[in-house]
Amino acid sequence: MGRRDRHGRGLRGPLAQANPFTGAPVRLPQRRTGAERFADYLRDAIATTARVCPQALIGVEIGFEDVPAASPQWRPDRVPLAAAIPGQAGRRAQVVLFRRPLEHRADNSGELRRLVRRALVEQLSALTGISLEDLDPGYSDGDDWD
Repeated sequence: MGRRDRHGRGLRGPLAQANPFTGAPVRLPQRRTGAERFADYLRDAIATTARVCPQALIGVEIGFEDVPAASPQWRPDRVPLAAAIPGQAGRRAQVVLFRRPLEHRADNSGELRRLVRRALVEQLSALTGISLEDLDPGYSDGDDWD
């Protein structure tokens, strides 16, 4: 019986032994972290935007952070889900999505994928002035964040 990987010392027990047929160690599937899944969803959202409206991505850096840093501009009763930061001399414009607040708002992975896409589209629209419908033809503002 295989044992847990305690204290980062690696796999223990019979599963750690080599495969009797190939001689190679047994490979177990690794669970993906929340950050890895979120990065995939964000990559998909960026790829979709690049197909639909590539000019919206010109000169814009896109990334994510786990949580937003405290800012006096934000209301204390609301946690921001994303931020659009205009470019300045020597610095490109940025769109930053905040992973944990978006994950907290989503009920499942499909909902999180939709929220990531929506947050990206809304921030790009605020940053570039391109309409939400041009960035995402299926966009509907009938769904409120609240």
